[in-house]
Amino acid sequence: MVHNEEQSKIANPKMLLFSLCFVLMFSVMNGTMFNIAIPDIAEAFQLSASEVSWVMTGYIMIYAVGALIYGKLADTIAFKTLITFGLTVFAIGSFIGFLAPNYFFVLAARVVQAIGGSMIPALAFIAPLRYFPKERGKILGIIASVMAFASGIGPILGGIIAGYLSWEYLFLTSGFIIITLPFLRKNLPDEESTNVKLDYLGAALVAVTIISLIMGITLGYLETLLLSFVFFILVIVRMFTAKNPFIPKHLFKKRNYVIALFTSFLAVACLFGLMFTVPILLREVYALSTMQIGMVMFPGAISAALIGRKGGRLVDQKGARKIYMLALLLLGSGFLVVSSTVGLHPVALSLTLIFPMMCFPLVQASGADLLANLLPSNETGVGMGVFNLMNFVSGALSAAVVGVILDIFQPHQAANLIAINGTSAVYSNIFLVFMVIIFIALGSFRLVYK
Repeated sequence: MVHNEEQSKIANPKMLLFSLCFVLMFSVMNGTMFNIAIPDIAEAFQLSASEVSWVMTGYIMIYAVGALIYGKLADTIAFKTLITFGLTVFAIGSFIGFLAPNYFFVLAARVVQAIGGSMIPALAFIAPLRYFPKERGKILGIIASVMAFASGIGPILGGIIAGYLSWEYLFLTSGFIIITLPFLRKNLPDEESTNVKLDYLGAALVAVTIISLIMGITLGYLETLLLSFVFFILVIVRMFTAKNPFIPKHLFKKRNYVIALFTSFLAVACLFGLMFTVPILLREVYALSTMQIGMVMFPGAISAALIGRKGGRLVDQKGARKIYMLALLLLGSGFLVVSSTVGLHPVALSLTLIFPMMCFPLVQASGADLLANLLPSNETGVGMGVFNLMNFVSGALSAAVVGVILDIFQPHQAANLIAINGTSAVYSNIFLVFMVIIFIALGSFRLVYK
């Protein structure tokens, strides 16, 4: 759909990049800010924990499905069209949420937000490949650093807004994302959409598989997990029987593509597991307030934002494979350091969190660049859509598994010999397991990837 000569038609590349980063930051923060507001929403509508959890669960389900679908559509439909639709729908959802008279409208608003907002990460990772091919690594690094920074700053901003105003203003804050639409439309080149018949049945099967999987993981429903497995089999059958399947089967015949997806899945699962576990650790072991938790995590978020651009340049200079292996090595070492310092003063923990958190943009940028090198131009969208999908599923999976571990296991003996024993031991052990997973990913990558 887009040819090289069209890349030169971008009116202002810097403004396009700034607008993409601004949109992406608000999109990521929209997810993390609402974690802080869950207790307030439950109190406002007299909800149980399981009822209010749908504010996050419903959003994640639609967001994960949408990221893949938008990625697929990006191969055939002009960016301007997709971005206009996505941001408009997201803003409508934000307005509904701000005025929501009851819980039903809150849920509806989150679903509408997810339908529009899932466009953003899908296109944010495709745009650097399409419009900045000579600086692909650097731009991917900037994109990944924005995601890492937004993940860290979201809870702080959410706590301030919900604390000084009310949770409804979180919706209003997210809605400001619409102001970037004129800048995006002005700086994106005019493209022609290609009329390609989509595999709607395949898309529906993929959607049901993802939704049932995330429901099973986040809510602990065994029946829906079994249902997701059944639909996963149907997705595979559809891939091999449809003339133009929603997800091309030959993508998974590439060994390097599969191992890059697999190792990225493990790395992102551990990173999201860290982001999920640390606030609980700081509340349960250190008895910190929401604002204090945000301040402990803030240095890590800042370091991720600062390292992203430099890391992206290294991807361009040294190659994605070398930087990816270096990022995994640093990430595994970072988890070992954090595991060893859990239980010490919060300042010490805050400083050690910098090591794994700064690896977030390195893993994302080099992993995305690896996959981009393996994808033909006409399948960049769906290939990166699968990448984004795996990231969301890994985040949901790691949070659910860590939650179960914290409910079931309460050891007072740390497996790490230099860690502190006591109530912090279970958290030290979790981070040690993350270290092992990362080194398994690193070993698998070195063994298989050529």
